[in-house]
Amino acid sequence: MPAWLPILKASLPYVTQIVTAAIPAFTRKESARTEPLVEKQIEELQAATTHNAESIRVLADKLSQTLQTLEGAATEMENRAARLQRIALFACVLAIIATGVALCALLR
Repeated sequence: MPAWLPILKASLPYVTQIVTAAIPAFTRKESARTEPLVEKQIEELQAATTHNAESIRVLADKLSQTLQTLEGAATEMENRAARLQRIALFACVLAIIATGVALCALLR
């Protein structure tokens, strides 16, 4: 398993909190009167920021699911590798026994 995987898993739950905390910073504050064009641009930026924050949250959820799937696959591959290692060891022992039997047959 890659070394960055546990770090990413540990930091993933905080992405939603960061996004939730960042959204209020981009909301409009009622203050001095602004020009209509500037006001429209601010609204567009706020909408884009909100959309980006939602997209980041969805991506974080999908990344979390992907990491869980990768972890499951890694565990399964480790189990398969251990099983194949046992089979290979058994085959080596069987080959050594067969070689011994063949040598005994040749020496008689």
